[in-house]
Amino acid sequence: MQKFDLIEKFLEIYGNHEISPKVFFSPGRVNLIGEHTDYNGGYVLPCALSFGTYLVIRKTNDHNLKFVSANFKFKKEILLNNIKNKIAGEWVNFPLGIIDQFSKNGKNISGLEFYYFGNIPNEAGLSSSASIELVTSFALNNLFGFDYSIIDLVMLSQKCEHEFIGVKCGIMDQFAVGMGKKDHALFLNCKTMKHVPVKFKLEGYKLIISNTNLKRGLSSSKYNERVSECSQAVSDISKVMEINDLSDLSIDLYNEVKSDIKDDIVRQRATHVVYENNRVLKAVKALEQNQLKTFGKLMVDSHNSLRDNYEVTGFELDTLVEEALKIDGVIGSRMTGAGFGGCTVNLVKDDCVEEFQKKVGEKYFNRTKLKPDFYLPEIGDGVREV
Repeated sequence: MQKFDLIEKFLEIYGNHEISPKVFFSPGRVNLIGEHTDYNGGYVLPCALSFGTYLVIRKTNDHNLKFVSANFKFKKEILLNNIKNKIAGEWVNFPLGIIDQFSKNGKNISGLEFYYFGNIPNEAGLSSSASIELVTSFALNNLFGFDYSIIDLVMLSQKCEHEFIGVKCGIMDQFAVGMGKKDHALFLNCKTMKHVPVKFKLEGYKLIISNTNLKRGLSSSKYNERVSECSQAVSDISKVMEINDLSDLSIDLYNEVKSDIKDDIVRQRATHVVYENNRVLKAVKALEQNQLKTFGKLMVDSHNSLRDNYEVTGFELDTLVEEALKIDGVIGSRMTGAGFGGCTVNLVKDDCVEEFQKKVGEKYFNRTKLKPDFYLPEIGDGVREV
C-alpha cells in the first residue's frame, strides 16, 4: 500500500486537523538457520523481508490512545493511565506493552491515534509481533524525541514480550526487524549482540516461504516449555562445568558433559542447540563462499534436528518440507520460527518456482486438508520512517 493511501485511510477514520500524521514501516523477518538458539545465547542468521507492518500515527491534545488496524476488527480507545491492563487475546497488547515500557523508563507520552496496516500473515512465524513492536517503538521514539538507538528499541521491544505479553523470547526477532539490511542476512551472536551483515546472493534461486496455515498462539504453545528445558540442561551441566548458556559449549565439550544431563528429553533439547550453533557457523561460511547447495543441506539438517531433537515441527511443517524436497531444483527446506505451525523457508531454482508451488500445494492439501500459501519476498531493510 502506498503512503498516500495509508494517510487517506487514517484521515477517513480520525478526521483532519492541524497535526499531520506520520508513516513508519517495520519488516517481518525469516530466520534462514539457527532456530531456538537465540534464548540460549547462540548464533542466528535471519533476514528482514520486504513485507511488514505500516503505522500511521498522530499526536492528539487529549489523554487517550486510539487503536485501529486494517487487519483486525477489534479497535480500542484507552486512557493513558489504563495502559497496564492487558486485553486478553487482542493485538493491541503489543503497542500497549511498548508504551508500558517507555512509561517504566520515565518517558512521558501524550494522546495518540494509531492506524496499523500489515501484510505479514498473522501467526505464521514471520515475526508479525516483533514487527508491530518495532514500528511502534520506533515511531514513539521519533515523535517524542526520546533519542533511543535502534538497539535500545530492540531491547525495549524484547522486554515488552517478556513482561507484558508473557513470551520468554530471545532477541533474534526484534534484532532482525530493527537492524535488517537489504540483500543481506544478519549473522548475530545473541549473547554479545555482535552482528555482521552477510551478503545473501540468490543468483539463479528464489527464496520461497510456505505457510502451513495452521494457526498457533505462541504464548500458549510449548515455546516456554522449551525455554525451561534448556535452563534445566544448563543447571545439570553447571554442576560439573561452569557455563551460563548451552551456547557456551562446543560440540566436543558438550560430548564430554552431556551424560550429566539426567533427563533424556532435556538432553535431546540440548543436543539440538549445540549442533544448531555449529550449523549456523557453517552456513555463514557457505554464504561467504557462495556455496548455496552446502547452505541448503544445512537447512535440511536443521529441520531434521528440530523435528527429532527439539520436537517443534509437527505433521504440517514436516509435510511441507518432505514434499518440497521431492521437487527437482529445491536445494534447501526447513521450518522457520518457533514452530508448532507457521512456515517453512525454501531455496528453489528460478525455473522450478511454478512447479514448486503447484506440486507442493497439491500434495500438502491432499495430506493435511489445508491449503498452503506461498510468498516470494525480497530481502529488505529494517524499521524506518516512510
